[in-house]
Amino acid sequence: MPQTADDLDAVAVRTWCSLALDALGREREAIDAINVYPVADGDTGTNLYLTVESAAAAVEAVFAAHETGTSVPSTADAVRAMAHGALIGARGNSGTILAQLLRGMAEVLGEGAGAGRLCLALTRAAASAREAVAHPVEGTVLTVAAAAATAAERVADGAGAPAVVRAAYEGARTALDATPGQLAVLGRAGVVDAGGRGLVAVLGALVEAVSGRAPERAYETPAAPAPALAPAGDCSAGDGPQDGPAFEVIYLLEAGDQAVERLRTRLDGLGDSLVVVGGDGLWNVHVHVDDAGAAVEAGVEAGRPYRIRITHFAADRLHARPEPAQRAVVVVVPGDGLGGLCAEAGATTVLARPGEPPASGELVDAIRRAHAREVVLLPNDGDLRHTAAAAAEQARTEGIRVALIPTRAAVQGIAALAVHEPDRSFDEDVVAMTAAAGATRYAELAVAERQSWTMAGICQAGDILGLIDGDVAVIGEDVPETARKVLDRMLAAGGELVTLVLGEDVPDTLADTLEEHVREGYLAVDTVVYRGGRQCAPLLIGVE
Repeated sequence: MPQTADDLDAVAVRTWCSLALDALGREREAIDAINVYPVADGDTGTNLYLTVESAAAAVEAVFAAHETGTSVPSTADAVRAMAHGALIGARGNSGTILAQLLRGMAEVLGEGAGAGRLCLALTRAAASAREAVAHPVEGTVLTVAAAAATAAERVADGAGAPAVVRAAYEGARTALDATPGQLAVLGRAGVVDAGGRGLVAVLGALVEAVSGRAPERAYETPAAPAPALAPAGDCSAGDGPQDGPAFEVIYLLEAGDQAVERLRTRLDGLGDSLVVVGGDGLWNVHVHVDDAGAAVEAGVEAGRPYRIRITHFAADRLHARPEPAQRAVVVVVPGDGLGGLCAEAGATTVLARPGEPPASGELVDAIRRAHAREVVLLPNDGDLRHTAAAAAEQARTEGIRVALIPTRAAVQGIAALAVHEPDRSFDEDVVAMTAAAGATRYAELAVAERQSWTMAGICQAGDILGLIDGDVAVIGEDVPETARKVLDRMLAAGGELVTLVLGEDVPDTLADTLEEHVREGYLAVDTVVYRGGRQCAPLLIGVE
């Protein structure tokens, strides 16, 4: 965690994005559950997560560009990347408004990031977000953002950055608690505004990034409220009307300021939930309309629209599509070898390249590509749990039934796929696959990059590490001996099948050595060997 500081530097911005993504990942389902304005369509948390995911990826790209040198990016580079990433990846009304809030902050923080600039950034953010919404409504995320800025202004004189952001967070919390009394639909449902709650999570991450200490208060996850009809008209934090327009239209637009002003007027006459954010020639346009073609044509008249997404709020889709298959499996694999193996078994695969885990958008695309009514998703990595959950939720909004099995390693995914039977009921299939994955212990070998403390003692750079269920259990000098020790530890608790997945540069003789070791030391234990291709670990091990 960062230490208390009076400036928000690039590292703190990076930390903020990472913490905000984690926070929204934890709260995504709870935020979706309280999304009742204007209807209970349950995707605000998911949209916020996807938006911040794009912002975090843009910041990581800036840092990656500096890896070959000795310097880190400037604060200006980091905050501008954050804002740009959020803009191009914004989803729904909630994500679009959050993108504008981050852009407003970036406009100020790009010129300095001390306590005074942070206060001014929060004020600019709240004002610019309100300007972006065609018909602002109180009791929404706009109200929460304004309260955060006002609270920060009260302590700005003489206070450090940690005090400013903590005041903003507390002000936002207080405003959020008051939203049920400002918006009737929230009061009837007994919930706070979903978009506002997401903003509080983002501000809480900012507090931790600046001060090194997370806020203590947290909401409990509520049960999903009953759907509530909203009053007619526009909104600032809802993500889909119930009795209103049939289509949600979102696109990025390259256009000048005057053309965008004309576009706002045109789209405001076509529908509601209009939010247009951005600037400097690049905009994100979000609107709900009955005539999706007219909304896109308006964008063409204004400039160059692209990344156009049109969603029909009804159960049917915009275009006729081939009849989907009943069930499919989507698997994240660490190497092309396993990708081929899973594809032969009928699965749709997503390649996780070393150091480049797939984003939720890639998983959603894979689910769509599987073209099935029912999909089982195997992330095969504990760090992908929030990403996979967001992808599953997004796919569900498109009418696809998705079951997420929380596999933490590729060998667990292989075990699950081995018992997959599409002819039995979906629930029975998911239960069987989950049981197979859960009964598979997993391990991998890795090379230590530096001296460090581990659960097994101190390792030196170049040591071979044997990780069992994610923790370092063995430290060795060579791969064969370390692998044997790992197998002995795993098989001490019993087992019937050992799965070995060899990396691209690992010789076949290693598999022969380990197979012989298992055969001689453990009766009735079978061994299967696969080539994983280019993967981050030289050896993956599974024991069932």
